[in-house]
Amino acid sequence: MIATVLGYTWIVAPIAPRWTATAAAAVVIALSVAHAIRTREWGVAPRAFAPALAHAAAFTVIAGAGLALAGWRLHTWHARADLWRDALVLVPWGLGQQFALQTTLLHDAEQLTPRAAVLVAAGAFAALHLPNPFLTAATFAAALAWCWFYARHRNVLPLALSHAALTLVVLCAFDDAITGRLRVGAAYLALR
Repeated sequence: MIATVLGYTWIVAPIAPRWTATAAAAVVIALSVAHAIRTREWGVAPRAFAPALAHAAAFTVIAGAGLALAGWRLHTWHARADLWRDALVLVPWGLGQQFALQTTLLHDAEQLTPRAAVLVAAGAFAALHLPNPFLTAATFAAALAWCWFYARHRNVLPLALSHAALTLVVLCAFDDAITGRLRVGAAYLALR
């Protein structure tokens, strides 16, 4: 899965049409599903939904308020004309990323390094967002929280909503100069 993401962001993306991003995402999800079949880690424990939702909601409100305040203070806060369209894309995007992060990266980190699993998984997730400094730092901080919640409450659905909501706040709070247009890998370097 990591090789697919790195291969796409550093090798394929610079030379391929944009639709190939969907194909790469489908491969990552397929690999995560195969992993879930093997490990029986699906990330949708019904009893975990309510506590995961409570933690994710509190984190999202606090982090979202901090991001909004930063955007306001930097004078980069702006409205987005297609906010609802963005949300429709970001919810499944967040679900896919959370499913891969929690049921594959965190699950495997728990098997290899139980005491440091949250840190290892968050670090791996952040590394996939290199060399974009904003995304690398933001995804590391958010993944620490999301992985900590998931380690206690095995349900990715609230985490996917948190992921989507915080991405929407980032899109409104900061301009492209700060976010690097949310690009990673070679696409980020091409912006420079």
